[in-house]
Amino acid sequence: MTDRIALDVSAKRWLKEKALAEGTVLQSFAFDEVHKHLYVLQVRPGGGESGHLRLNKLDYEGELLGSMKLQGFGHGVSMGVQNAADGKVWIWTEADAKGGYGQGVTRFRFADGATRTGADVNIRKPIPASINNQPSVCMASKRIAVRYRVKGKPRYRVWDLDAFVARDYADPVADIAQPEAHPDQRIPFQGYALYGDHIYQLAGTAYDAEANPPARFGNAYVSSIDITTGELVQRLRTEAGRSLVFREPEGVAVRAKGEAGLFLGFASGAAGERRFSLYRKPLA
Repeated sequence: MTDRIALDVSAKRWLKEKALAEGTVLQSFAFDEVHKHLYVLQVRPGGGESGHLRLNKLDYEGELLGSMKLQGFGHGVSMGVQNAADGKVWIWTEADAKGGYGQGVTRFRFADGATRTGADVNIRKPIPASINNQPSVCMASKRIAVRYRVKGKPRYRVWDLDAFVARDYADPVADIAQPEAHPDQRIPFQGYALYGDHIYQLAGTAYDAEANPPARFGNAYVSSIDITTGELVQRLRTEAGRSLVFREPEGVAVRAKGEAGLFLGFASGAAGERRFSLYRKPLA
């Protein structure tokens, strides 16, 4: 599977300033394309260092259908949705938080109103001596990626999803160094998504009167990587959502069906009352 989403096409708004269960920013999101649900992670108020997350479930109109608490799971840098052959829907996230970031990954079923801790799930640590493990699932290729760090350097490792579920980590599809997601290495990484033979990255910061003024439409960059070569294929600045107040880039995901394309997430609004918006670059 080699289809690549072109980044030099305009992104159109798909959802505008929707509310989540908490008043914090979104961190990452993923689609259940079978049931037409959207899942969104956010750090709970005061839960950053402890890795306390809120998982939201929404419909495709952005209406909140329910949520659950994930205690000590991580920062929610990325996530994935797996549609299993038996019809079950599994949510993949980081887990086993230390310093606010997950040191492994896990999967679990969504349960509205529930609270999960590390003791309630099976935590996987597929890359020895690594830290900050963050998953993404591509159902189109039936693969899973984990972003991780070794000796302070970020990398991506990709496996066949069925093999990974079976805990067979010996034969990954790819293992590559992460190319810089932004021309300025000081700018924070804001998420990634696996789709076929490519990984899509987002980086940038919220508007700031001096460092990132709204009049310049932000410093958000989106990029693509070929996992077969490790090559940075495209890296472009995006002005999607430029009229939003605050406008912090947060999360990226791909839909392969229906309104297929690359979706970019942005937080907006006042502190404690954040909203999220999604913008779509179409899959040609």
